[in-house]
Amino acid sequence: MNTRLHILLSFVFSIVFAVAAVAQAPKRMTSADIYEAMQKLNFLGSALYVAAHPDDENTRMISYLANEVKANTAYLSITRGDGGQNLIGTEMSELLGLLRTQELLGARRIDGGWQLFTRANDFGYSKHPDETFQIWGREAISSDVVWAIRQWQPDIIINRFDHRSAGTTHGHHTASAVLSFELFEKTADRNAFPEQLAHVSPWQPRRLFFNTSWWFFRSRENFEKADKSNFISMDLGVFYPMKGKSNTEMAAESRSMHRCQGFGSVGTRGSELEYLELLKGDMPADRSNPFDGINTTWTRLSGGEPIGRLLADVEKEYRFDRPYASLPKLLQAYRLIQALPAGYWKGVKQQEIEAVIAACTGLFAEAVAADFSATPGGDIALNIEIINRSPVAMELRGIRSFPAGADTVLQHPLADNERFLTKKTLRIPADFPNSNAYWLNTPWETGLYTVEDQRLRGLPETPRLAKVQFDLLIEGQPFVWETEVVHKKGDPAKGEVYQPFEITPPVFANIREGVYVFAGQEPKTIELTLKSGAPNVEGVVEWELPSGWRMEPTSKSFQLQLKSEEQTLRFSLFPPAGESEGYLSPKVTVGGKAYNQEIVTIAYDHIPTQTVLRRSRAKIAMIDLRKAGAEIGYIMGAGDEAPAGLRQIGYTVTELKDADITPETLRRFDAVILGVRAYNTVDRLKFHQPKLMEYVEQGGNLIVQYNTTGDLVLPQDQIAPFPMKISRDRVAEEDAEVRFLLPQHPVLNVPNKITAKDFDGWVQERGLYFPGEWDKAFDAVLSLNDTGETPKDGSLLVARYGSGYYVYTGLSFFRELPAGVPGAYRLLANMIALGNRAD
Repeated sequence: MNTRLHILLSFVFSIVFAVAAVAQAPKRMTSADIYEAMQKLNFLGSALYVAAHPDDENTRMISYLANEVKANTAYLSITRGDGGQNLIGTEMSELLGLLRTQELLGARRIDGGWQLFTRANDFGYSKHPDETFQIWGREAISSDVVWAIRQWQPDIIINRFDHRSAGTTHGHHTASAVLSFELFEKTADRNAFPEQLAHVSPWQPRRLFFNTSWWFFRSRENFEKADKSNFISMDLGVFYPMKGKSNTEMAAESRSMHRCQGFGSVGTRGSELEYLELLKGDMPADRSNPFDGINTTWTRLSGGEPIGRLLADVEKEYRFDRPYASLPKLLQAYRLIQALPAGYWKGVKQQEIEAVIAACTGLFAEAVAADFSATPGGDIALNIEIINRSPVAMELRGIRSFPAGADTVLQHPLADNERFLTKKTLRIPADFPNSNAYWLNTPWETGLYTVEDQRLRGLPETPRLAKVQFDLLIEGQPFVWETEVVHKKGDPAKGEVYQPFEITPPVFANIREGVYVFAGQEPKTIELTLKSGAPNVEGVVEWELPSGWRMEPTSKSFQLQLKSEEQTLRFSLFPPAGESEGYLSPKVTVGGKAYNQEIVTIAYDHIPTQTVLRRSRAKIAMIDLRKAGAEIGYIMGAGDEAPAGLRQIGYTVTELKDADITPETLRRFDAVILGVRAYNTVDRLKFHQPKLMEYVEQGGNLIVQYNTTGDLVLPQDQIAPFPMKISRDRVAEEDAEVRFLLPQHPVLNVPNKITAKDFDGWVQERGLYFPGEWDKAFDAVLSLNDTGETPKDGSLLVARYGSGYYVYTGLSFFRELPAGVPGAYRLLANMIALGNRAD
């Protein structure tokens, strides 16, 4: 890395905690927003809320602390939720984690908090914190939690979960609470993770709480009887007149950002008590204020008292119709803050007061790139606009662009409501890093992302390094305002749409399918779509293959004249004679340099568009597989890519729409498969269920994948032709022993002989939400369990109904097929083959 870029990175990281999680579109603060920001300027207290996943956080508590108390409040989510399911799209694993990261940032923009993480990835459900720590790596995650506390310097920490709950709830949940409980004093120990002290100082929080409720006591009655002598309580149902909504309404809006988890929340109004159990530290004298007894005024800083007096006057004298009237005292306070010694609160409050000063002047400053991306070594045109929308004396003294570009020196008065427009060319250094989620840049092991740079650990996003700074004089006071380079366009339906500005390679190579499964010697066509990140890109494509596999032709040349032009190259992949698994990856050589990254775009209306770069590769597998039947009807559920996997092994899959679900249409299929959580997400199934049962009764084969126990579109006793009750039983150990209860059952023998080997290589879990009770008409085929638990026999249930078959399975085919697990394909082929049996 060159010296100039290293200096820039150092500058960015020095302030990144103060600017993380900003919206892509510029925030326009109302007069009421400005007043509330002024109130926050005079509160110097911080809180850290700790839990395990996106959606674990209590948005009511975060919103209350940030908006009512005015505390600097952050949510530390140990993971990014990579191991869950997706109700709005097909993103899974690390892409799902990226989507959920952005949903968390959107939630924080609503409730006023900030967002932090560790390097832990969500490897799926865990039944005990000991297993969780073993997979995450206890020392590594402890280091990250200490780092977050030292960075954020919370006066109080609040756990969402109970550290005393091992074995009774999700292991990640308990582990998150154990970490902050065990590390509470360690964060002040200079001998604990001393390598961090090059960037942060030891810090001792004052209090640790557990955010308890009746839910943790199993009933409201138990909670009423509980000893609350160590509890404090707060009324979180406060109403914010300047916002026109209650705290609980705001919290519901925040929680509703978790759309991929289906957590849309209806706002409530009225008093709502929330309880905190003191775990460590001193009990507040005021049992309704977790900060009671902690100095949260400017007097906690040497030289801070006059700042507090000035800001109190600013709040008292504020004119809602003339925010700029507050500027003389704000600028005076700003100068005093600048003169303070370096420290946490100086950095936080300097950022806050700069935002208030800019808002009081109606300042709008923007640097818009002509395109959404550029490549290292290239140039990008910027349209720059700045406007002062107040009668305050303001002068533009200069414009500086980063990472490279000539500074512009000016002495241009910014008169009230008169725009200043200019153009600049931003040159991207040849060694400039590509934009990408930093935790995805380096290969990682299950449990922990690889992040070498200590300063990056915990950040919600990769800091954007393409920036423009405006050097200003406001009433004679030097003032610097910085903005990220963005791209925006006019959309005919949405109007002004912002998109992050990205630095990308000159070429991307996307393989059409993520997995190619061979059940015979016929070659498969591999489609590779090349897309240019710059104009005039030409080169050669070759392939990296496992031993025994063959690609024809071995290489192809390509030429892309325009930026974003695409060209699809087709190759023939020949499998080896015997069973084999591995990965294929393209090697694209341009100008003597090799590239092998694909581009993935995650685009939803509720988050900024995410551009992801990751290694381009596909799983390939030659398996011993036979099938009976050819036509499958598939009713999509939530986040399911099984149809693509079924097509890989030769089935014709028709994804059924609402109008397709008729007795006549269903009759033509060898099997009809319901995607995961279909009975939770497809409301119309309550009307189609009689048709599906008729299909089975008349000789059809209906395969139903797992559903959760809540929010079913019809009663449980109507899902199957015979009584069956879904439970929360699951087997989280992906290598758990699988025992055959009915070894001669057709589903284990025809047309493929299923053996223990077919359960090798499964990913994340065996299955989830198995039925716990079922009618004797069902055959329970398999038995499995996690270590130390009783057998779970409901993972695969098969019943004859009329002339057909009804199959219910909680096995995680939705994970195994995209991962190219051979045994999952063989077992599913047997389940489909039931529809071709004459008996």
